[in-house]
Amino acid sequence: MEKYNKLVRDKIPEILDAKKIPYEKRIASPGEYKDELVKKLKEEMQEFGEAGDPSELADVLEVIEALKMLPEYKNVEEVRMKKKEERGGFEERIILKGEK
Repeated sequence: MEKYNKLVRDKIPEILDAKKIPYEKRIASPGEYKDELVKKLKEEMQEFGEAGDPSELADVLEVIEALKMLPEYKNVEEVRMKKKEERGGFEERIILKGEK
């Protein structure tokens, strides 16, 4: 049996209950929640990088949306738009080659 100790989507316990799969559940503290979201983002980005699947990208976006709800990231959209205005986005697909 696979062991795990990680942040999961809200309906996972219901799904496990329906399948009669045993588990233990607890609620993360605010600090732990942020740390777990960052770990989950890394996990989901790796899965997306390997699979390139829209479903995996959706998982990445879901974690980002959860992070955006945290007080320390409440203005991230504003910061994103300011950076885009100052430095542009990625629409033009520019690749630079050079040395640092």
